[in-house]
Formats: sequence, structure tokens, C-alpha cells
Amino acid sequence: MNIDVITERIPNRKAKEIYERICRQATVSKTELLEQSGMTVSTLTRLLEELTSQGLIRESGFGASTGGRRPILYEKNSAYAYVFGLEISRTLSKLVLVDLGMKKLDARSWTMTAEMTPDVLIHLIAEEANWMLEQHQINKSSLLGIGIGAVGPVDRLSGAILEPSYFPAKGWKNVEICSLLSEELGIPAMLDNGANTAILAESWHQRTQSFKHLLYIHAGIGIRSSMVSEGKVIYGAVDMEGSVGQMIIQTDGVPHRNSSGNYGALESYASLYAIEKAARSALKQGRSTVLSHFVEDPEHLTYTHVLEALQKNDPLVVEIITEAATYFGIGLANLLNILHPEKVILGGPLIAGGELFFQTATQVAIRKTYYYPAYQVVFSKGQLGEEALAIGAAVMVMDQLVRL
Repeated sequence: MNIDVITERIPNRKAKEIYERICRQATVSKTELLEQSGMTVSTLTRLLEELTSQGLIRESGFGASTGGRRPILYEKNSAYAYVFGLEISRTLSKLVLVDLGMKKLDARSWTMTAEMTPDVLIHLIAEEANWMLEQHQINKSSLLGIGIGAVGPVDRLSGAILEPSYFPAKGWKNVEICSLLSEELGIPAMLDNGANTAILAESWHQRTQSFKHLLYIHAGIGIRSSMVSEGKVIYGAVDMEGSVGQMIIQTDGVPHRNSSGNYGALESYASLYAIEKAARSALKQGRSTVLSHFVEDPEHLTYTHVLEALQKNDPLVVEIITEAATYFGIGLANLLNILHPEKVILGGPLIAGGELFFQTATQVAIRKTYYYPAYQVVFSKGQLGEEALAIGAAVMVMDQLVRL
């Protein structure tokens, strides 16, 4: 199903402009909209009436008086429609159902095991989506569609997941995920890489704030990045979501786990793989650590074990995490020196694992950032946590309402 059916819900260009202005503010008066849009009173009045009659916006009380009658305030009607947001990552996939205020109504996650092929996951998603609609008594006519934030590289235009690395299950190459889900659910589907959908979610959540240039980095099995400027995702010639992990920070460094990767690449030092590798190596060397109580075979050690040891303040694990975070901070400083974002949002398992990684990485980055302290940057873990990718996928669909 073509996404144009979403765009055509608001056919008038000027109506789209007014709707977008209302969406980006909690509430707004007609006077404020007149000042912001430069439209005539008659044109704005007509557009507000059209949007209200369609159910897209609603009156939300009165503003403060400036001497005359109190102005009517308008806000987006979050119950006008609903959207599914889907994250497809290497470790888990998550489906959320949200309204147009991005309020989460329901959610379901699946662990990405060796059995979780595309066919299996799509079947589970379809079952769960239909169950959610039934539980919340939502008719499919009220659904805008489903947005998908997936591990890259992806082809946004064709809606295909191309050749991602390190999926536990087979079959995740050249998957026409949009057409498959659209056919299964009977609704439009859109695709982007997960880093882009995550930053869309965070940007939308902070839409009333003054930050114009946001950088997002997701640190997990690999390192993924995206950037928003003036509310728009910046795209390159091809989907380069995971390329930041190939940043060379040591030219004669360790070889990448993938033969096509760079020697001394950032993700060889700062990723789940790198931390697990360092911990396993330490166990094999006989280093003193509580990790030795968790597994008999060092090769069975996982990041979950590392986090458990970190909570016990194990000196070896603190050393490993600090070293990985230091390398990550060096890579982050390189990005700051090139892109100069106002705010950097960090997400992913390495960031969620505790304060040590986040604090170490950001402190290293600040020390190595040129023009500091004249150039100030804000670091954040984001407001939406690990649901940012799925919610951002829903934001991507919602944004089609105002697309020209």
C-alpha cells in the first residue's frame, strides 16, 4: 500500500503548514499562528475550521487575556489516528502502538534468536498487531501505517533491508520488509535505519526546545549514528548508518572481526564484541575477577556477565569498561570536531549498562574537542531510552501527514 494515502489526508499545502505548526507546539492561539504564518485572518480561519472538522486538531481552552477577549487555543488531536512503530535490531525486535501524541498504548518485544528468520518475525508481528488493535478497539481505518527502524544498510525508497551483519538467524539479506508487512497488515509501511528513527523520536520529543543540530550515536553490537538539522534527518548518497564504527582510531590497530572492516576501527575497541573479547581474554590469562565464577568456559562469557560483575565493582571489569569508553570518547571527539552538534544523544546497550561508560566517554570527548570551552555541547542519554527506535519509526509515519 502506497504511503501517499497518508500524505493525502491533508491535501492543502497551507493546511499542512498550519497543522505542522500546531503539532510543534503544545498549544497555540490564532494570533500566534497569524504571526508565525503571515497568512490573512480569513485564510487562517478557514484552515483552522477545515482541520477541526477533519478531527486533526481541536480547541483546548482559552489563553491569557491581553486586554480583550481570551484567545481560543488549538492543539493537535492525538486520537485522530494511531501508528505502529517497529524496531528490528540484532538482539531484539520491538513493536509499539502509539497515538499521534506518541503516547504508547501497547508494546511487545521479541529476542532475536537463531530461529527468528524474517518469515517467523513477520508472522509474530502481524499476530501481535492485530491483537493490539482488538484490545484497544481501534479500527484499521484509524491506522496511519507502520514505521520500521532497522539495522542498516537499508534502501528507504524500496523498503528493503539490504545486507546487515551479525544477525543470529539466517535470511536477513535483501528482505523486502515494507511490502511484506504492508501485505500482511493491509496498511502502508515505511523503512529507515534505526539510528535515524531514534534521532527522529528524540528530536520530536524535544521539539519545543531550541536545539537545532542533534547527533545520535547508538553503541551496541556495532556503532550507529545519525544527525538531525533543523528538524530534518541528514542523508548521504547511500545508507551509511554503521560507517561511524569504521572510523580509524589506530592505523596499525587490531583487525576488524569482518574481513571487509578497517584495521584499528572504533567498533573493534568500543562495542559489545570488543568488551566481551577483552573479558574472555582476561579470563584465559587467569586474571583475578568475579567473572571466573560465572562461566567455566571463557568462550561462554557474555556482556550480561560483564554487567553483573560491574555492579559488583569488579576491578578488572571496571578497567575493561573504562578502556572501551575512552576509545569511544576519542571517536566521539572526532565527530564533534567535524559536525559541531549542539546536543549529542547517546543510546544503546553500552550506554544503558551504567554510568561508568557514559561519564568516561563524554569526559574524554570534551577534553579532546577543539575550541572547548568556547564550543559547548550537551550530552544526554535521551528521553525515550531503548524505545526511541520504535517510537521514532512511528514519528516517521506521522510526519507524512505534512509532507508535500
